[in-house]
Amino acid sequence: MSKINNVNIEGVRSFETQIKKDRSLARKTQVIEGEWVLEEGNVQFVSKIKFEGGETEFKVDNPTFMGGTGSLPGPMHYCFFGLASCYTGTFATMAPMLGIKLKKLTTKVEADINFSKVLGLSDESITEEVRVKLTVVSDDPAKHQQRAH
Repeated sequence: MSKINNVNIEGVRSFETQIKKDRSLARKTQVIEGEWVLEEGNVQFVSKIKFEGGETEFKVDNPTFMGGTGSLPGPMHYCFFGLASCYTGTFATMAPMLGIKLKKLTTKVEADINFSKVLGLSDESITEEVRVKLTVVSDDPAKHQQRAH
């Protein structure tokens, strides 16, 4: 198995070849199911996330200003973690496909959230701005890195 940047290049190329033969294989449906926990003193939301290699459980507790205890990540943490990991993972996967060897890759997501609409106090957008900053350390020229973006 050929790996660069902790990415199985053969696996990505194989998937690419399959899609070239049958475009419908490019479409995947993601399903997340969960349950709001009504029991006092417990977490607020639980979801068993199934994935190719098994299953894991995500637990959510809202911050105190939204009625939780703040004892676990809230829904927005998972949301923006998903954005950060997806964006980073896409770059990390595309980089070796373009011959880019990474020395370090980090991501920072900042999101300005306005909770006034959630509380019924305005019609303003809930998500005001999301900023994603990818920091790439590589010996490859920036123009090659830009192709991976």
